[in-house]
Amino acid sequence: MRKLAVLALWVGMAWAGQARAACVPVMVEAGVAMPRVADAAGPGCIAWQRVAGGIGRAHSAEVLVFADPQPQTTQDVDYYRRDIVAPLVGRHRASLGLSLGDIVDDEPALFPAMREATARLGVPWLHVPGNHDIDPGATSDEAALGHYHREIGPDTHARMTRLATFVGLDDVISTPGRKPAYIGGLREDQFAFLERLLPILPKDRLLVLAVHIPLFDEADKDSFRDADRARLFALLAPFPHVLVLSGHSHSQRHVYHGAAEGWTGAQPLHEYNVGAACGAYWSGVKDAEGIPDSTMPDGTPNGYAVLGLSGGGRYTLAWHNARDPDDSQIGLHAPRVLRRGAYPAWGVFANVYMGDDATRVEFRVDGGEWRAMTQVRRADPRLLLENARDDEAAALRGYDRSPEAEPSMHLWRAALPTTLATGEHLVEVRAFDRWRGEQRASTRYRLDDAQP
Repeated sequence: MRKLAVLALWVGMAWAGQARAACVPVMVEAGVAMPRVADAAGPGCIAWQRVAGGIGRAHSAEVLVFADPQPQTTQDVDYYRRDIVAPLVGRHRASLGLSLGDIVDDEPALFPAMREATARLGVPWLHVPGNHDIDPGATSDEAALGHYHREIGPDTHARMTRLATFVGLDDVISTPGRKPAYIGGLREDQFAFLERLLPILPKDRLLVLAVHIPLFDEADKDSFRDADRARLFALLAPFPHVLVLSGHSHSQRHVYHGAAEGWTGAQPLHEYNVGAACGAYWSGVKDAEGIPDSTMPDGTPNGYAVLGLSGGGRYTLAWHNARDPDDSQIGLHAPRVLRRGAYPAWGVFANVYMGDDATRVEFRVDGGEWRAMTQVRRADPRLLLENARDDEAAALRGYDRSPEAEPSMHLWRAALPTTLATGEHLVEVRAFDRWRGEQRASTRYRLDDAQP
């Protein structure tokens, strides 16, 4: 019976298999007043549902956030099960879960296995589809999510809780026959739904928008329809507490939309582009447990996020590397040895996984004075080194090699001093996370005198 109950929590609504034109399900948790509105039929109509479970009457809560698990094979599903899900079973404190698309990698037959694996976490789960959840061979956007609807549920929905309202939107507009075969945007029926729902939502709670494709445009690419973004921003602008969660990029960054992006709200609109559960598509060298390293192109280890909720629209965010007992927040790279007295041209690099342009990052050597590090738009040297190892290897080191390193949005550098005494020196780095406070990491390097 418990297994059946958990599977019911995964679906969370009796919607699967209905046509896209069905009314949008809005789940209202026990303890939250049911809106007193009569929703008429037609585009964007709402199907109100009273649901148990979830956040309930708590004054604070946590939400698990997974982006892009993206298995292509049953082996990949096993990686997801062992790397992401199993370490959390019976240990997490979440009351709700959220997936940001690409539940599979163009393999709809894997939906049931992914549904079963995630259901082991035992909390209600909300999903939005990604561009890799589209039916292979779909000839239109309207027919793109048949398997998804049958196996997972609706592509658009909402859930009202005491601490936040969650709105999940399919923002993948399928364009078969083009390259790329999709673009970010919203449908008319989704705008009609938002126009009905948003005016009746309480503004003292956090409004969480869950999508797959980020609302910001990727570099040198029109990845989200400008008119749709402007229209969405206009609907969200009256809300003082809004958080956008997106996936898709297989990297991690924070974006604060402002006037330059057309946002007119009182405060910048925070979009957290969440790193992928599969990292770089389950690639790289396997560890002792047989699970690939799968570091993302920006140097962030694969993993998952946790959204913390409290009253008054307040929230926290945290990133957790998969199976990392130290919960490391900073990845360091430094040379092992330098010539004493050499020009200080070599540095220590700190990849602060949850960092943004406002993050303060400092370093010190041998317990000395803390000094500022400089943010740089460069590739993480740790991943560059892995790329070099793959290049030099005479045989494949894994099923797929690690991804080519790309410039990171959260990398800092400082030159290492070479005028100290010969021998080993301790380098400490600290970063000030806006939600978790001071985070530290350390490494060592050695100074040697040159040999004649």
